[in-house]
Amino acid sequence: MGKPLLYEILEKPATSCVIGVCSAIWFYIQKKNIGYSHVGLSYETSIEGHHWRIITSAFSHISVLHLVFNMSALWSLGVVEQLGNMGLGVAYYLQYTLVLVVLSGVLVLGMYHVLIQRFKVEYFRRVTAVGYSCVVFGWMTILAVKQPSSKLDLFGFLSLPISFAPFESLIFTSIIVPQASFLGHLSGIITGYAIAWGLIHGMNNYWGVSMLGWTALMFVFSLKRSGACDFNFLEIESVTDPSLPSVRFMASGNGRTLQMSSLPVGDAEIV
Repeated sequence: MGKPLLYEILEKPATSCVIGVCSAIWFYIQKKNIGYSHVGLSYETSIEGHHWRIITSAFSHISVLHLVFNMSALWSLGVVEQLGNMGLGVAYYLQYTLVLVVLSGVLVLGMYHVLIQRFKVEYFRRVTAVGYSCVVFGWMTILAVKQPSSKLDLFGFLSLPISFAPFESLIFTSIIVPQASFLGHLSGIITGYAIAWGLIHGMNNYWGVSMLGWTALMFVFSLKRSGACDFNFLEIESVTDPSLPSVRFMASGNGRTLQMSSLPVGDAEIV
């Protein structure tokens, strides 16, 4: 007989919080009718200085199925929080989740740059990546190295040997989901191996809090410098092209309302 849900939530507090945050963001952007082009990560917007999208793209999702699939896989990988005896645990999970979010985003932008500038693959100029699975693939890879005998359970009926799960999932999602971001998932796998093999190491509570602080500072600085957000007037302008719609906060009584024109149609890759 399985454990009660509340008990499992208490055993995976960090995972539960991440799932809650991603779900709340999805409901918010659906309610406000915000499109992926306003929060996703793309090469063109990154060279314009919108580096804050490395964070917003990771926690946003295109559809409810995209959200459910990613969060289901993440829930299974939350076992990392229960492996404190192996040097993992809750603190490790929180510290390296931040590393996975930031470095996988930077890495995928680096891949886009090489493909565009060196190999002239112009397709990647207009691709916008959205989703948390770069982190999911990273944790999948870390578990594959740290605990190769375990299994990854998806949706309660699909079970994969964790040692092969990263590349099995990479191929599987690329085949059945045409919009799946191969490079986004691959960046998560590469970052996961770098962590698991000790190429990226030494994170502790001090460095974790320091990295979180610097990330938050750069996030705000990037928003301000890119012109995506004017903190004096709380106005968010179009982040790609003047012809695209804008999102802006307008003062209204005691609160603020979000105004937005129709959403643009473009290319998207889900991660």
